[in-house]
Amino acid sequence: MQDMKVIVPVVRDEGPKSVVADHFGRAPYFAIVELKKDGTIDKIEVIENRGEHLGGSVSVEELIGELKPDALLVKGMGPRGLDAFQRRGVAVFTGVLETVEGAVQSYVKGKLRGLTEPCRDARHRF
Repeated sequence: MQDMKVIVPVVRDEGPKSVVADHFGRAPYFAIVELKKDGTIDKIEVIENRGEHLGGSVSVEELIGELKPDALLVKGMGPRGLDAFQRRGVAVFTGVLETVEGAVQSYVKGKLRGLTEPCRDARHRF
């Protein structure tokens, strides 16, 4: 494995214990996780979602696209987001995701599956 950057939508900043938000675009925060070659977490930075869903001036796709992630680990994502990231070549994975730490461990162990279908209801709760 090479050094990688994965992004996880979270409810609040609690470092590796941050709870994964239900819907990517409406998450209050994003955890930017840098992984070492051996798959361990090197660094976690949590940023506020400044996307237009939450009153910002840019789309979430632009905000996250600028960070150049290798993968997104999500519970759910709407059709616009999924299409935008697929076009950019960013892998989107889903599965049983509780915390950032658990999501990353599942990703590294190959336990997540590629997200192929968007959420049908964009009003998920956190």
